[in-house]
Amino acid sequence: QVQLQESGPGLVKPSQTLSLTCTVSGGSITTSYYAWSWIRQPPGKGLEWMGVIAYDGSTYYSPSLKSRTSISRDTSKNQFSLQLSSVTPEDTAVYYCASGGFHIDFTRPDEYDYWGQGTQVTVSS
Repeated sequence: QVQLQESGPGLVKPSQTLSLTCTVSGGSITTSYYAWSWIRQPPGKGLEWMGVIAYDGSTYYSPSLKSRTSISRDTSKNQFSLQLSSVTPEDTAVYYCASGGFHIDFTRPDEYDYWGQGTQVTVSS
């Protein structure tokens, strides 16, 4: 059973960079044909897919966030990370990491098989 756990600061100041890490256990982030995403849910809104890093290290981002988002990985630690730059209070959300097979539509949060518990990030001065 794959398990994911998000970690990172719960409070970020406006204009700074939000950085989160997802630690994976029970499976490898290099396992063929699996993809690893970041998804967020602002208060009172639905889930929003942010971007994905595939088993081979390739990345794809939501067009609305592409200019501010970067996803990377550390295969030695079985972790992947999110960086979101120039944050504003509108980036306040619960941030999730999630995983699914390569057959899914990456942009659809309801298609992911495995989820972390989520971590609250608040952007405020």
